[in-house]
Amino acid sequence: MGIMQQVADGISVAGILVIIALGLGITFGVMKIINMAHGELIMIGAYVTYLVCTEGKMPFVLGMIVSFLVTALVGLLLERFVLRRLYGRPLETLLATFGISLFLQQLIRMLFGPDGKSVVSPFQGVLMIGEVAAPYFRLFIVAIAIVMVLTTAYVMHKTKFGIQLRSVSQNRDMCECLGINTSKVDAYTFGFGAGLAGLAGSILAPIKSVSPTMGLDYLIDSFMVVVLGGVGSLMGTLFGSAAMGESNQLLTTFMGETGAKIVVFLLIILVIRFKPEGLFRMERR
Repeated sequence: MGIMQQVADGISVAGILVIIALGLGITFGVMKIINMAHGELIMIGAYVTYLVCTEGKMPFVLGMIVSFLVTALVGLLLERFVLRRLYGRPLETLLATFGISLFLQQLIRMLFGPDGKSVVSPFQGVLMIGEVAAPYFRLFIVAIAIVMVLTTAYVMHKTKFGIQLRSVSQNRDMCECLGINTSKVDAYTFGFGAGLAGLAGSILAPIKSVSPTMGLDYLIDSFMVVVLGGVGSLMGTLFGSAAMGESNQLLTTFMGETGAKIVVFLLIILVIRFKPEGLFRMERR
């Protein structure tokens, strides 16, 4: 397979990582919560898409919308009844979200069984650009990733909620003194982040087997993207996803999948060693 084909494939992988890591980066940056259940939110989004599109025979776009709304609701419930009582205690939140991830996996396994489910791709066929093959659905993923980045940037910089979100991430105590309801900001932030994870699961459903453990494959990659780019930085998430996606694809050509993972891990360790706050440091006051 040629280098240009690997670059093209890397762009689609980066698009998936952008959508997955957006929600994690926002919640991690604002709430300081290490969400080990992020992969299960992706899985829930995929199963919702399966129910809407495969069982319900509805359009894929509707499945994406419903997945976002359902996982956002799940995120709001988790924040309200579990995480709200654990703010400022990162180890406890890590253990709590890890327990939630196990619970959700077993719940889905009981409801749908351990066997993988499938969702038909809404776009068939391949666009040939010279010798590079670009499947239409992969192009759709890249388009959705761009739309979500622009939408998230608009929400964070042009809306009242976004201004409050960025303010809380920089100085929570001062925001509370100024009368901002930080509990409400936390709830909506976690709900929005969870909804983005569900949207990522919806997009993954046609290209991966929908199973109770499907989110685990992307949990580590999403954390690496956030750490590499910089916690809470939208530009960092975008750059980190592109770097991760392209590095994995290009290095796999020369040293296989396992060797590529090892080299990427080493590169990220070097970045963290010299730039502990990531490549794009978020200013705090």
